Amino acid sequence: MKILIVGNLGYVGPLVESRLRASFPNATLIGYDIGYFAHCLTNASRLPEVCLDAQHFGDIRNFPKELLEGVDAVVNLAAISNDPMGNNFEQVTLDINHAACVELARKAKAAGVPNFVFLSSCSVYGYAEDGARIESSPLDPLTAYARSKVQSEVDLAPLAGPDFQVTCLRFATACGMSDRIRLDLVLNDFVAGAIAGGKISILSDGTPWRPLIHVQDMARAVEWAIRREASKGGHCLIVNAGSDGWNYQVRDLAMAVADAIPGVEVSVNPSAAPDRRSYRVDFTLFKSLAPDFQPQVTLSAAVKNIETGLREMGFDDPDFRKSHLMRLNTLNRLRETGQLNDQLRWSFATR
Repeated sequence: MKILIVGNLGYVGPLVESRLRASFPNATLIGYDIGYFAHCLTNASRLPEVCLDAQHFGDIRNFPKELLEGVDAVVNLAAISNDPMGNNFEQVTLDINHAACVELARKAKAAGVPNFVFLSSCSVYGYAEDGARIESSPLDPLTAYARSKVQSEVDLAPLAGPDFQVTCLRFATACGMSDRIRLDLVLNDFVAGAIAGGKISILSDGTPWRPLIHVQDMARAVEWAIRREASKGGHCLIVNAGSDGWNYQVRDLAMAVADAIPGVEVSVNPSAAPDRRSYRVDFTLFKSLAPDFQPQVTLSAAVKNIETGLREMGFDDPDFRKSHLMRLNTLNRLRETGQLNDQLRWSFATR
């Protein structure tokens, strides 16, 4: 088996790489990434990509079709991957997350690749206060990132067929330690604040709902998607990926961190403008289709996992929101030094 992981040098990639190497020890694993965040290693004992057979650097917007020769599955992780980055680079977000994704799928189908796995997002539900959303529920994408995921799902579906299986995993919000951890994710942010300053500052009133999933369990779901047979969901499957037990209000996440790390103060912002990104999600379909690949990490275990990882790397920066651990900061610094242009293409100029 030959598996191509596109966008592997980010937050989720190291967990997917190690999971696939353990589950498919004889497979050929290939990575392809533009490298924005390749240098953002956090408490890594080794370069995560040593478990791959090859690592290629390049822009998904100019993906070389030659790399698809003999590939059995493409896993597309590549994305401008959160709302602040999407707000700052809206057109680039749509170009990379949607247009380039669909073009990659077209090239994969033409090359005879039988399996395409796309990481979508539960953020497509936007504002949903009237009950947990199932896959057929109305969509309300509120950001460029969420819109890019909806558009990709829409355009991937017609490509699917007996010779080209498509699985769109609508993941809950990611959390957990990684060899390239991001702190611009709600639970990761709360643990970082608790460790570095003894304080968790909730920027909203704490009432919005979020479903969460640990990155280890995301990797578990990716493996299932690679193994999935058409009898489990059809040639094109769009499925919420997560666990019903992981639907939490933001204030509950903060309190879980405070309970785990003594002496932490939690504050909310009752005067904040309402956060319309609030939704609960129903994961019944995923549970029925993938009973052996269900999320295993609990909230308390996730908090401990993040805390342990951050402490082991000596993390103690109370200004971490200004650091490279926030992905938008990394992109902005690469632009400020002339290494990326406005389209987030490498220019390799320095000043």
